Amino acid sequence: MRKIRTGDLVLVTNGRNKGQQGIVRQNLIERNRVVIEGVNIVKKHIKRGRARQAGIVEVEAALHVSNVVLVCPTCSQPSRVGVRRNSDDANERFCKKCDATIPRPSA
Repeated sequence: MRKIRTGDLVLVTNGRNKGQQGIVRQNLIERNRVVIEGVNIVKKHIKRGRARQAGIVEVEAALHVSNVVLVCPTCSQPSRVGVRRNSDDANERFCKKCDATIPRPSA
């Protein structure tokens, strides 16, 4: 089970974007990376194509998943995420600080 999912609110803990918060837009599971809205903006040189013009555009680059921490929706604190079995014998994520169940993101 993935501890960080698409639609979660996360806080960047390391790097030049340390302290910024954003919602996970894309989860690249096979590369252990996440793309966060409005964080880690880089300039990319785009070659001219049939339907687009050449130029320099700003895009969101991926961050390693170890450099972000989930912000608990219940206590609004950045905390680690645990996984446990619920009464229906299914896995659920929970906040390690307040022990509240983290609901599935609505994304």
